[in-house]
Amino acid sequence: MIRTSPDPVSDAPFVDCVIEDERWEGIDLPALACEAAAAAFAHLDLPGAWEISVLGCDDARIASLNETFRGKGKATNVLSWPSEERAPETAGAVPEPPEQDGDPELGDIAISYDTCLAEADAVCMPVADHVRHLLVHAMLHLLGYDHETDADADLMERLEVEVLATLGLPDPYSK
Repeated sequence: MIRTSPDPVSDAPFVDCVIEDERWEGIDLPALACEAAAAAFAHLDLPGAWEISVLGCDDARIASLNETFRGKGKATNVLSWPSEERAPETAGAVPEPPEQDGDPELGDIAISYDTCLAEADAVCMPVADHVRHLLVHAMLHLLGYDHETDADADLMERLEVEVLATLGLPDPYSK
């Protein structure tokens, strides 16, 4: 297990990484997770001592998690479990930010090395860039954003693109 945070005295979120697949160490998943979290929370103007757990695993583990929690017995790139429901009732609405004086735990993320690498290779993208995108995507899920409706998807994708731009990354949705 690796515990890391970008700066323990800053307002950046604290990221607790658990590395089950040692291949994640080759691209420094903890640093990528801290970078993605800091960028997402800064862009959304969400200061505070928020806590996020990230599991770096392989396809077998994420397929098991996907089956257990979503009834889908196949590997996926990333999964997220918010600590509480934060989604707004109206499609396309911005979720209320988490309470500053509440529980700092926002939720958990699992990300599969195998699927991330395959997806990045398929579009000739550096795997670290793809991982940053998926982590930003998952962190937005922890904050109540979703893509179940077109309006929700438009909002979430726009935010992802804006956050990624702050990291110097291109729009992953442009073809």
